[in-house]
Amino acid sequence: MNRIVMLVVALLALYVGVPMVVGHDLYLMSLVVASLTIAGIALAWALLGNLGGMVSFGHAAFFGVGSYLSALLTLKAGWPVFPAMLAGGLGAVIASLAMLPALRLKGPYFALAILAYAQIFRILATELSGITGGSSGLSSIPGLPTVFGFDFGTKTGGYLVILTLVLIFAAAYYFLRRSYVGLALRAMHESEDATRVVGVNSAFLKTCMLMLSALMTGIVGAFNAHTINFLEPDYAFSATWAVVPIIAAIFGGYRTIIGPLAGAVVVYLVDQLVLKSILPTGHQIVLGVLLVAMIIVSPAGLTALKFKKRTRRDAYAAS
Repeated sequence: MNRIVMLVVALLALYVGVPMVVGHDLYLMSLVVASLTIAGIALAWALLGNLGGMVSFGHAAFFGVGSYLSALLTLKAGWPVFPAMLAGGLGAVIASLAMLPALRLKGPYFALAILAYAQIFRILATELSGITGGSSGLSSIPGLPTVFGFDFGTKTGGYLVILTLVLIFAAAYYFLRRSYVGLALRAMHESEDATRVVGVNSAFLKTCMLMLSALMTGIVGAFNAHTINFLEPDYAFSATWAVVPIIAAIFGGYRTIIGPLAGAVVVYLVDQLVLKSILPTGHQIVLGVLLVAMIIVSPAGLTALKFKKRTRRDAYAAS
């Protein structure tokens, strides 16, 4: 019962409290939206790494494909924005199918192979100028629509959309981890050969995790395209969409659900509001130093550090 009350309070704080407190400050609200965009990718990356057991450096491929497909469907085919965003996610899923040969690889070899795919998609977006606009990109991408009188194209509206998407992703991650599929995936981490002997199709499960991670990232990419209203290949397929979410997930604790979300918000807001004001250039170096320090102090991330402090406090009180 206490968990339900805490969940309701947290949802009210997120859906009502944040817009009331921050909604009047358009700059700060735009930073919150950007941090949640990073959080969505970080959660997708953590799902693939934690449940799928695959470390990826190429989520920019899914982000870019989702961005471009949704933008093109609204610009050239006249699709409504929200269905186009879902189609963008499905397009990222289709793009992930091209990466299936890489599933035969493990460890850093898989990570580098996925990174290569991201570069391939960036080159394709640049060369197919008749469709994507090439290096000039796409402009005047339709923004988020007005539904039942509420304008989702505002900063507050965009915040509510990306918050809802991230919470849906987190809920899917939660129930998947607690399911029989999640149990099979965790068993695969211990011994993939042993799980294969008892009838677990490890290749199929890895494929499903890759596709789900791609779907989540593609939808986030589509949302971002309709928020900034402009796309070009170097931006849509930028390594930033792979590196920053990885930093956020590891900083927060990628083996938990709340970790990547908290890590993304903390890392991005601290970087933009604090470090950038102190060091206008080179502020990301400090971010790297903080990440290294976190890995040394608490390899499991920020959330694990908090849990350790609580455990020590409880043990001290019990003594």
